[in-house]
Amino acid sequence: MAFVIVATIIVIGTVLWNAVTPWWFTPLASNWGSLDQTIIISLWVTGVAFVLVSGFIIYCVYKFRYREGHKSEYEPENTKLELWLTVITTIGVVVLLAPGLIAWNDYVALPDEGIEVEGVGQQWVWSYRFPGEDGVYGNTSGRLFSSKNTFGLDPNDPNSLDDILIRSAEVHLPINENVIMQLRSKDVLHDFYIPQFRAKMDLVPGQHSNLWFEPTLLGTYEVACAEYCGTGHYAMRGLITVDTKEDFQTWLDQQPTFAQTLNEGVEGSGKQIAQTLGCVACHSDNGVNGIGPTWKDSFGSTRELASGEIVTVDEAYIKESVVNPIAKIASGYAPIMPAYATLSDEELDAIADYIKTLSN
Repeated sequence: MAFVIVATIIVIGTVLWNAVTPWWFTPLASNWGSLDQTIIISLWVTGVAFVLVSGFIIYCVYKFRYREGHKSEYEPENTKLELWLTVITTIGVVVLLAPGLIAWNDYVALPDEGIEVEGVGQQWVWSYRFPGEDGVYGNTSGRLFSSKNTFGLDPNDPNSLDDILIRSAEVHLPINENVIMQLRSKDVLHDFYIPQFRAKMDLVPGQHSNLWFEPTLLGTYEVACAEYCGTGHYAMRGLITVDTKEDFQTWLDQQPTFAQTLNEGVEGSGKQIAQTLGCVACHSDNGVNGIGPTWKDSFGSTRELASGEIVTVDEAYIKESVVNPIAKIASGYAPIMPAYATLSDEELDAIADYIKTLSN
């Protein structure tokens, strides 16, 4: 009887908890309400199954409990019971699968028209690209990646030159328009995830993946990487701002094309270089240490190394740490920073100058 009482309390408590739980969906801000409906249907089907199965177990334990003078009956087969179990199970599986398959079919079927944007993932930062006036993405190649060409665009491809580059983790999109996203990764597996849009898709190195959604509420929403991608995974976040169509176009007109970035000078571009290389995912500018030491007020300070040596954070130390980061590991931090040995002296100077501006 103790089992029956405890099991009954657990079943009732579980149902009540799910009925009043404060943890539910984030507010929906896109067209993908069908995904929420699919999850709700799944919760109802599995919830009813949980109650029925648990109730059946409790009933059997109570009904067939040991009682003196009672004998068990051997019944190895029960065709009627097996038929009912098969029918009910089949109906449950169909109800579980059908809404999800319908929603998934809509999810992967890209619309014929919409705003096209490419999302690029790398450890541990997001960046974006819009096709230019010609409406065609330029060709890319992993062999062309550099600090100057972080998207790997082909400068000899005329379709590349007017591509609009968003070299930060924040991108703007228009409200009430289909957004067709093409996703690619520069290094490892990532997953593009916007909870309020119910938009989620893997980025696999060496191939493109796609998803689409229609933003329906103005506001700013967080983008997260939902696939573990290394030590800095938790810091791989970005923002999507949903604007009116007019505000979106104004913002887009202010963004540089690939041709314009080719003509940019290096001087004064340290912050931009740090963003495009993903440095800001590990090194903050607000005084909070992350995967790596903060850059805030670091220039001119002293730092203890893992070897016990004390060094001064000057230009030479900064440049060496960028080109050969394992040479002098800061105490308390893992030696995981990649080397940027291909940066030019001008780019290293720009990064050092930017770090100087963060120090009082």
